[in-house]
Amino acid sequence: MLVDHVRGGTNSPAVPIEAFAMPPGMRMRYDLPDPALAELVTGYAIYSNVDRAPMINWYLPAPAMISVLVDAGPLDVSIGNHRFGPLDRASLYGPTSRAFRTETHGGIAVGIGLSALGWARMTVRSAGDFHNRVVPLAGVAGPAISTRLADGLDLLDDDAKIKPLLDSILPSLFRRPHPREDLIRAFGALTVTDGVIEMKDVADRLDIPTHELRRMATRYFGMPPKLLLRRARFLRSFIRLITDAGLNDYSKIDSSYFDASHFLRDAGTFLGTTPRRFVASETVFLKASLRARAAVIGAPTQALHGVHKPAPSTASRSQASEPAASQLRG
Repeated sequence: MLVDHVRGGTNSPAVPIEAFAMPPGMRMRYDLPDPALAELVTGYAIYSNVDRAPMINWYLPAPAMISVLVDAGPLDVSIGNHRFGPLDRASLYGPTSRAFRTETHGGIAVGIGLSALGWARMTVRSAGDFHNRVVPLAGVAGPAISTRLADGLDLLDDDAKIKPLLDSILPSLFRRPHPREDLIRAFGALTVTDGVIEMKDVADRLDIPTHELRRMATRYFGMPPKLLLRRARFLRSFIRLITDAGLNDYSKIDSSYFDASHFLRDAGTFLGTTPRRFVASETVFLKASLRARAAVIGAPTQALHGVHKPAPSTASRSQASEPAASQLRG
C-alpha cells in the first residue's frame, strides 16, 4: 500500500465524513475490530501524510499499542528524556504515563490499540517492563506476526482493506486465554469510572489485597494502580476541557480533584507542561484523532476506552456512534 491509497474515513456506518477532516495531504482513518477481538483490541487508527518533510506531533499518554509503518520515512519517538528510533517497521509502544513526541517523514502509520486483556493473552512478559518504552514488536510477540502485518499491509491498495486484514491476522496473537481475565476486566472498568482514584477503594471493590492489585496493575496495565488511576482521572478531565468546556472552565474536571491547582499539578506529571501550552503545540493528528475516535469508537482516546462484554453488535455500535458524532459537529 502506498500513501496515495489512503482516503481516510471508516468502515463503520452512520459516521459523518466531517469527523475525519484533516489539513491538505493528510488522512486519518478509524475502524472497530471484529467483535471477537473487541475485548483485546481497542481500535485501529491509520494516519497518513504525503509530505516527506519532517513533522512533529504530540500524543497523550496511552495503553500499549502496536504500530506498523507502511511506505513511510524514518520515525523517532521521544518519551520524557528518552528517545527511541528510528523505529522498526513493526513496533510495540508500551503503556505510557507521559505525553510523547513523534517525528515523522511522511507515509502511513497503522496503530492497533491493545487492552490489558489483550496484553495478558499476547505475552507472559510484564507490561511494566515496557512502561514509557518503544521496542521492536518481534522481540515481544515474535517475528512471524511482525512479518505478516508488514507484508500484508504492503500488498493492499485501499485503506478500507486494512480492517479486514488486521481482523484476519490478529486472532493468532491472542489464542491463549488468561485465568485472571475477569479480574483484569473488572479493574479496567474501574479505571474509566469518574471519581475512582484511591487504591484501597479499588482493592475493596475487587475484593483483593492491595499488594495483589499492585502486582496485577503493573503486570497487565503497565504501571502501579495509583499512577494508572491518576492518569485516567487526568485524561478524563483534560479531554472535557479541550473538547467541551474550554480550558478556562474547571467545573468539568473529575470530582476527585480538590481544585484547579491540583489538576494542574497532574498536567505537569502527564503532559510535562500546562494544558494550554500542550494544546498550542504540534498536535494536528491528536486533535483530529480525538474527534474521529469518539465518532467511531465512542471514547476520544485509548486510555479511556471502556471495557464491554459481550461485544456490541454492528447495529448497536452504529446507534451509539450517532450522538457522539452529532456532538462533535456542534
